[in-house]
Amino acid sequence: MKSRIPVVLLACGSFNPITNMHLRLFEVARDHLHQTGRYQVIGGIISPVNDNYGKKDLVAARHRVAMARLALQTSDWIQVDPWESEQVQWMETVKVLRHHHSELLRSLPWKEGLDQGKVDSPGPAAVPELKLLCGADVLKTFQTPNLWKDKHIQEIVEKFGLVCVDRAGHDPKGYILGSPILQRYQDNIHLAREPVQNEISATYIRRALGQGQSVKYLLPDAVIAYIKEHDLYTSPGEE
Repeated sequence: MKSRIPVVLLACGSFNPITNMHLRLFEVARDHLHQTGRYQVIGGIISPVNDNYGKKDLVAARHRVAMARLALQTSDWIQVDPWESEQVQWMETVKVLRHHHSELLRSLPWKEGLDQGKVDSPGPAAVPELKLLCGADVLKTFQTPNLWKDKHIQEIVEKFGLVCVDRAGHDPKGYILGSPILQRYQDNIHLAREPVQNEISATYIRRALGQGQSVKYLLPDAVIAYIKEHDLYTSPGEE
């Protein structure tokens, strides 16, 4: 049987705070790639954005990284990487991908995790692919004027590839057809569908916390405890 291509999934974003939906993106994407019969997901990386991103209501990176670590205590394949958040300035997504790709190549051969589970193990010469994991809302932003550089979009989809998890109210296939670059490299864009539509947004979470409402079962309990301990998101705010 043909060996599967090992894949590492990278998700960039604010994670302000990390929610159960963020974690579900990874699980749905992994299932989708495994079901193609071509890939084996061997790892996942969460990369919280730098403080200099300038987004409203963005709490300090040290808190967002700490919350992500707590949320991932129960995951045996996803980890948080603070590199992006520790840089002196905000980093464009393509630069974060380049960094983690070089780290992947430096860490070869990948041995841990390759022989686990029922999925066929890739051969020893298989080089892991790094793919950007995102929601359909991010795919839509590729069409926003002056938000992304065309050369960066091309590098992301041509060199790395995308795994896009569909969300209610979005049309990822339409976004691809509406972009010449995405259309050209659509074979390197994997569209996964979350069977259980769940529209938990970090914006809603922050608003609920600011109003003193319960967010239990929307975030891991350890993250809720951290938020309370450090008195985060106490004032009502909107993006």
